[in-house]
Amino acid sequence: MTYKDGYKFEDLSVGMTHQTEHIITEKDIELFAEVSGDRNPLHMDEEFAKNTPFGTRIAHGALTASYISGILGNDLPGPGSIFVGLNMRFRRPVYIGSHVTVKVEVTEMKERGNRVTLKVSCNVDGKAAISGEAMVMVPKRDA
Repeated sequence: MTYKDGYKFEDLSVGMTHQTEHIITEKDIELFAEVSGDRNPLHMDEEFAKNTPFGTRIAHGALTASYISGILGNDLPGPGSIFVGLNMRFRRPVYIGSHVTVKVEVTEMKERGNRVTLKVSCNVDGKAAISGEAMVMVPKRDA
């Protein structure tokens, strides 16, 4: 197995970004329910979901948020980084078939503890579904 080297703290700078795109599928929701144990009928049962404010099933918020973790662990900062905090707000539902654009941006760097703060967002049709801030520890080159 091969893996990509992540950024080291010294290689990062405020303003760096990374973006991914995902389509939410029925299978994504089923697999996430299996892994998480969250079988809320709002996600799993169309008849139940018809009687909610959304009128249909929606994706788990944590499923959508997990795409943020994917970027942090794989791309920016990437392998070797340690996710230490996430403050986020769910702004609107994400439906099956939604095209989700996920973006992270380095907004602050602190030498002490090699801490990096990133603005995070998940957007659907140009509108925020999730917005927030993530904090990670990033290894230095000499570590």
